[in-house]
Amino acid sequence: MTLAQPHSARPRVAVLGTRGYPSFYGGFETLLRHLVPHLAENGWSVDVYGRDSGAAQTCTQIEDNVRSIVTRGVERRTASTLSYGLTSALHATREKPDVALIMNVANGFWLPALRARSIPTVVNVDGMEWERAKWGKMAKRVFRAGAWMTGKVADHIVCDSSEIARRWREEFSREGVFIPYGGSEPAEVRSSPGLTPHTYALFVARFVPENSVLEFVEAAEQISRTHEVVIVGSSGYGGPIEDLVRTRSSHNPHIHWKGHIADDVELFSLWANAGAYFHGHSVGGTNPALVQAMACGAPTVARDTVYNREVLDDAAVFTAAEPGKIAESMLAVLGDRTFQGKLADAARDRQRSHYSWDSVCRRYDETLRMAMNPTSPTPLVRST
Repeated sequence: MTLAQPHSARPRVAVLGTRGYPSFYGGFETLLRHLVPHLAENGWSVDVYGRDSGAAQTCTQIEDNVRSIVTRGVERRTASTLSYGLTSALHATREKPDVALIMNVANGFWLPALRARSIPTVVNVDGMEWERAKWGKMAKRVFRAGAWMTGKVADHIVCDSSEIARRWREEFSREGVFIPYGGSEPAEVRSSPGLTPHTYALFVARFVPENSVLEFVEAAEQISRTHEVVIVGSSGYGGPIEDLVRTRSSHNPHIHWKGHIADDVELFSLWANAGAYFHGHSVGGTNPALVQAMACGAPTVARDTVYNREVLDDAAVFTAAEPGKIAESMLAVLGDRTFQGKLADAARDRQRSHYSWDSVCRRYDETLRMAMNPTSPTPLVRST
C-alpha cells in the first residue's frame, strides 16, 4: 500500500450522491467499495458524502486519506436523492475540494453551486432514470430536468455503457467518458443450506417493475414444479411487489425469498452455484449485479435489451419478458449441465476481458485528474 501523504499534499475529491462508504446498498455503493481504496492508495484524499436522516452533520476519518461526511436529508423515496444531494453539495462548496464526483443526474440541480466555487465536476449519469416505471410523472420530470442541467453545467460526464453514451450524444449533445462497472471472482464459495449446486434457479434484483420482478415471480411457479427457486432482493420501502413475493414464497416451499443480502460471500456463492440466473433489468446501462454474476460464473438468462446484449454478447440466453418465455429459457438451461458450463465459462471470460475493477478504477482516476486540468486537450462538451 502507498504510504499515506499529508492530507494537504494530496488532491481532494468529494463523492456526492451515494448512501455513503462503506455501504452495501446498490450499484453506486458497490463502485465506491472498489474506487475509494484505489484513489486513496494512488495519491488522493477522498471525502464521501453519506446519509443519516436522524443524525447531525458528522465528519469522520474512517481510513487513511478517506473521510465519511454525513449530512441531513429527507428519507423518503421521492425526496431522498434531492434533499441529501442539496445538503452535501452545500457542504462541499464550503470545503472546496479539488474536484467533485457526482452520482445520479438528479443532483444536476446543484452543479451551479459547485461551479460558482470553481469546483470541477464529473457526473456519473447512471441510466435513463426518467424512463423507469417505478417513478411517477412528477419524479420523471425532475430526473429529466436534472439530466438537462447536467448536460449544460457538468464539466465531464461518465456513461457506464456505449448505449447510454449514444443517448446522451443524441439527446443532450454531450460526449461522455465510457466507464462501466467491474466484477471480481469470488474469494470463497460456500454451499447454501437446502440447495444443491447447479440445480436451482436464481433471481437477484431490486423490486421495481422495470427489473421484470412480476414476470419472474409468475415464471417461478412453473419452474418450481421441478427445481428450487431463489429470489434475492427487496424494494427498500415495502409495497405491493414485495408483498407478492412474500406471499408466493410463504405458500410455495420451493420458492425461497432471501430479502436483501449484504454479505458478499453469501450472494456470490448463490451466483456461483446457480443452475440458471435470470437477469431481468430493462432500463439502464451496464448493470453491476450482472457483471458480478458473470464474474461468479452464473449461467445467465437475460431479458433481451440493448443494454444486456452489450454487456453479455454471446455469454447468455436472451428471452422476452414474458413469464412463459422466462420459464422455458430457464428450464432449458437448468436441464443441461454441459450448457450451463459453457455459459459460465463464456461469462467469466467476458467479464475478465471487458469489466475488471482495476480498469474501471484507473479510468475514474484518469478522468478526475483530467477534470482538474482546465487546459485538458480533450473537451467533452459538444456545441449545440
